[in-house]
Amino acid sequence: MLGRTANGLFWMFRYLERAENTARLLDAALRMALTRDLATAEEEWRSVIETSGQRAAYEAKHATYTGMQVWNFMLRDRDNASSILTMFGQVRQNARLTRNAISSELWEAINTNWLAIQEQLHRPVGENSVLETIATIRRAGTQAHGALAGSMLREEPYHFALCGTFIERADSVARILDMKYYLLLPSLSYVGSSLDTGQWDQLLRSVSGDRAYRWINAARVDARRICEFLILDDRFPRSIAFSYRSLADNLASLAALHDGACQSNTLVREAQARLASLTIDEIFDQGLHQFLLAFTNANGAIADAIATDYRFLS
Repeated sequence: MLGRTANGLFWMFRYLERAENTARLLDAALRMALTRDLATAEEEWRSVIETSGQRAAYEAKHATYTGMQVWNFMLRDRDNASSILTMFGQVRQNARLTRNAISSELWEAINTNWLAIQEQLHRPVGENSVLETIATIRRAGTQAHGALAGSMLREEPYHFALCGTFIERADSVARILDMKYYLLLPSLSYVGSSLDTGQWDQLLRSVSGDRAYRWINAARVDARRICEFLILDDRFPRSIAFSYRSLADNLASLAALHDGACQSNTLVREAQARLASLTIDEIFDQGLHQFLLAFTNANGAIADAIATDYRFLS
């Protein structure tokens, strides 16, 4: 397979995962804001912008953090290179460029949803339509992954798509957890309060983990347990541990197809071993922020190694 085709598949599913994760974050914030007074709701919207890493771009255009301003900025603002409209446009563009490597079902899922998202985002999104728009974006991700799983040969294109998915998913979970500790919790005086509990609930909702977490933990909302669930529990498909197990499996399949392991295989195996050797107490002892920062740096190095190993720029 040509490196540029592998690159297109890898980034198609990175952008798809990123767009879906942004939609989940907005959905959780909307539900949270409905239960807060105006001042607290504005802080919730500020935290969404911070979590998505878009503060500078947002504040260049807006002086306040109202819900409608924030969700339109993140959904459709043409000056925002990280808007969902822009990201899904990249999904569709990469699908078009790799058209001969993907199934007709996957192409149809992406193209049909791109047209629907374009239609819903061609004008500002109001309060009465924002949840419907978010549902469309989330459904687009579900349909694309369903088409990938149900219609693609387990060959190189399939594995590159999933490598992109799980690199992005692990990065997103790590960044959301890190922002929770440094931005979503305003003060230590809130620890254990209804606000603190609500913010952890928002975090779980943003990764669609609220029901799974409560089923395992008998509905007890506890910061340490939530971090353990999202970092180390490989039963949950959006945890870091699950993402890395899946990433390692797909990289191993690519290595078998190419008759030999590469640097990316070595790096992901080392990262898996580090995760498997840790407990949540050890992570908190070394510092959650320090652990997550080291993880995101290592995750970026693995993504770079995949690009080098498979000559993405050639």
